[in-house]
Amino acid sequence: MGQELTDPADIRQDVGQFSLRCTLRVPGSVEHAFAVFTDELTDWWVTEYTWSGPDALAELGMEPRAGGMLYEVGPYGFRADWGRVLTWDPPRRLVFVWQIGPDRAPVPDPARASEVEVLFHSEGPEHTRVELEHRHFDRHGEAAEGYRKALTAGWHELLTRYVATVSRHRPTTTA
Repeated sequence: MGQELTDPADIRQDVGQFSLRCTLRVPGSVEHAFAVFTDELTDWWVTEYTWSGPDALAELGMEPRAGGMLYEVGPYGFRADWGRVLTWDPPRRLVFVWQIGPDRAPVPDPARASEVEVLFHSEGPEHTRVELEHRHFDRHGEAAEGYRKALTAGWHELLTRYVATVSRHRPTTTA
């Protein structure tokens, strides 16, 4: 009972001046881990981290293709884009531009935005190691180091919720 859950303390974070790397282990296959990360954002993303907020957020999504957008839909159908998918390689790799600045304002120029890469590694049929790197904080200018510090805590919270969602949505196996 519950042995397959990853303790939030098991999310290892390694910090560089302009990057953050998180490593965690989740139950299930790489296909399942990738699908929960990309298809079920609404189930694990902290709604307070959105522009719409928890009371007005209607949808979070990721268009499943290179060039696709990460977005939220808020009140009255208003859509706000967070970034663009650079690499879509299910179930192994996802890379996207993080087009939200330290002041929470949109960053239209991808050359001035940071980048997130997520890798999914099989550890047998029962577990997947997930490696997330948020890098190029220097592209956010003078606030880069403070922003990296804030997102270190933010990603820990998000990934803790992601682990719980992966565990809760785990497909049942037949004996």
